[in-house]
Amino acid sequence: MSHMAPNNMAGTTVDSLYSQKDTTLNKRERFEDLMEERRQSSDLRYAMRCYTPVVYKDLVPRTPSALRSVVLKSDPVQYVIKQLAKETGESPDIISDEASDILEKMGHSLRLSIVRFFAFTLSKIFKTLFHKVHVNEEGIQKLQQAIQEYPVVVLPSHRSYIDFLMLSYIMYTYDLSLPVIAAGMDFMGMKIVGEMLRMSGAFFIRRSFGGDKLYWAVFSEYVKTILRNGDAPVEFFLEGTRSRTGKSLMPKLGLLNIAMEPFLMGEVFDMYLVPISISYERILEESLYAHELLGVPKPKESTSGLLKARKILSENFGSIHVYFGQPVSVRSLATGIVRRSHYNLLPRHIPRKPSEDVHRFLDAVGHKLVLLQQKNMVISPWVLMATVIIQNLPGLTLTELTRQTLWLRTIAEVFGASIDWPENVTPDKVIRSSLALRHNIVKTIKNQVVLCQEDTPAEFTVEMIFKHTVSVLMCASYRNQILHVFVRPALVAIAFQNTQSCKREDIFGCFSYLREVLSDEFVFLPGNLVKDFDEGLYLLMKSGAIHMSQADLHISEKGNTTVSFLSVMFVPFLEGYQVIFKYPLHPEFADDFTEKSFIAAFRTYAAELILTGAIKYNEVLSTDMQKNALAALIRLGAVEKFKTAEGIICKVNKQTLGRMVDMLAAPRIPVKNAAVARL
Repeated sequence: MSHMAPNNMAGTTVDSLYSQKDTTLNKRERFEDLMEERRQSSDLRYAMRCYTPVVYKDLVPRTPSALRSVVLKSDPVQYVIKQLAKETGESPDIISDEASDILEKMGHSLRLSIVRFFAFTLSKIFKTLFHKVHVNEEGIQKLQQAIQEYPVVVLPSHRSYIDFLMLSYIMYTYDLSLPVIAAGMDFMGMKIVGEMLRMSGAFFIRRSFGGDKLYWAVFSEYVKTILRNGDAPVEFFLEGTRSRTGKSLMPKLGLLNIAMEPFLMGEVFDMYLVPISISYERILEESLYAHELLGVPKPKESTSGLLKARKILSENFGSIHVYFGQPVSVRSLATGIVRRSHYNLLPRHIPRKPSEDVHRFLDAVGHKLVLLQQKNMVISPWVLMATVIIQNLPGLTLTELTRQTLWLRTIAEVFGASIDWPENVTPDKVIRSSLALRHNIVKTIKNQVVLCQEDTPAEFTVEMIFKHTVSVLMCASYRNQILHVFVRPALVAIAFQNTQSCKREDIFGCFSYLREVLSDEFVFLPGNLVKDFDEGLYLLMKSGAIHMSQADLHISEKGNTTVSFLSVMFVPFLEGYQVIFKYPLHPEFADDFTEKSFIAAFRTYAAELILTGAIKYNEVLSTDMQKNALAALIRLGAVEKFKTAEGIICKVNKQTLGRMVDMLAAPRIPVKNAAVARL
């Protein structure tokens, strides 16, 4: 990744960042272990040290009460209050009191004393939970410079509740301005802890606003006021919620739109978006996520639940890597793409929806930022091992696991992955220590590495299928952390096998169909089809798996192993989608259905298929895959959505769905169009 001088950051675009191959992560000296100093010095002295963060243009940040007052008196909020008074006949004073109440419940009340308490407490907790916390200090320096120049939005990846605590802890450690953090209203239900989070920078928002115009006006103005004045960096999760699968989620654009409006409306000259990649060697919620994916309801956030979770302090969760990415200039992104004159057609205080070109711009920026988060993820040896294990169920020998893991490490590094492989340690020791850390997922019996589960019974039941699937999904969640590295070359490899053709246009046509079907499952940049194909083909050629002879493509002799391995890696998704796509064609399937009823009925149907051996991969039981496949059916016109008094109802277009099932199941997928990608 090209690291530019801080004063040149405004010229950095996402395209230039994303297109460059990042080799810096492979250099161990790029990261510093935050815990090393914490283990050698007093936590109390650390918490009580002099904290003097740099601020935006040396301005004094407003107090929380002053911020609330500015928001309440702002033209946009006052406009909505007057409009609602006209529409409802309610007194403007009463509606104003409602707005004030929303702000009181929503707003942060940052206090340094509480921040110091958290710094002390988190030091104790993190030293217990984590072996090391690696931070790239060059990224910290660039963020420090960015905060002084323009308003900043920090956008961390979201895999755990630890994410926002860790980020604030790191920023306090490095004397950076603490971010104000968009947190779900659920946390307010945690007695004492909820208020302490508020006092350490959290502001609380509803999961959905519905048609509440007043709430939307207050919330959006609150965020924009903080950014316009540069009171603090604003932090939110672009993915919207924690990923339960280890894969990146599609970007949610609502908050991104609000955050970028001060620039789009010409209220600030520029602002920075900072993608942050947080990579866990072991995720605290791994078991909880697997159960949630099988339909077990998510536990409600509560203080008592937090206290019960103290038992995790006796566990070892390995290391974390936190990579602060290059600050990305919004001005550079928007130049020549967005016509900001659209915002001058109405007075600024009147709410408006983003125009079509602005929405496309936001969508592209959201996807690019998630891709940047992926690009800077650090892969642990266990992720490679989990990939091998999940492809060799029910188990394989320790020797074979070591051999395949080392082979996969080589391929992953050729494809640009950053692997945190310990130096000066034998492969056998790396493998054994990784297995020991995952004692809850895998075990070794007579030199065979197998998933942790009950001894295989004489006869399986549906209940046992679900118990076994918990282990499968936990293991798969780590394999999923590296799928972004392989997805493009793997889809080219699958297309190569499916078409049984050496012609580039045939392979490209199949690739484009697979990419389209799976674009709710994996993050692809909109409009980047040809480049994605080029990248996948280039990486296969770089690894020696495919070579070109005149105008034709051929799998090399040694490339059969690579092509086969990559194809098998994605078979659980392709088989899963085939089964999900076929389900609505079942004679007993209801004509009208909701997403909730579809998932509940399909779960039972799929478990029976696994029980009879009709399908092989338990990952089809994941609600994440089911929701993504249903979203693909809606997007591709095989299922239509209708609003009714009872809610959203779906209806199947059986003719379109039948064609999709045939195309996905066929050994030779038809060429979608004649476009040919060029290397």
